[in-house]
Amino acid sequence: MAYYVYMLLTLRKSKYITYVGYTSNLSNRLKQHNNSKGAKFTRGSNWELIFYKKYKIKKTAMVNEYKLKKDYKFRSKLKTKYLNK
Repeated sequence: MAYYVYMLLTLRKSKYITYVGYTSNLSNRLKQHNNSKGAKFTRGSNWELIFYKKYKIKKTAMVNEYKLKKDYKFRSKLKTKYLNK
């Protein structure tokens, strides 16, 4: 089974906000976030997938999700790269 670490982006009160998570079904998880059935933080917003990485082992995905959540500098680079397309 594959696991994914992903980053979402939305515009909230004229500011771009990111959210990081992990899942085994990326498309279904994005639908949940956009239908207000995902994490409480993501409810009520329209999210766009801007980054994901695939892992074979769940523990590895969870460790890397935690690292990405804490690495604000890298998250900012991903956000800027996506917005400048």
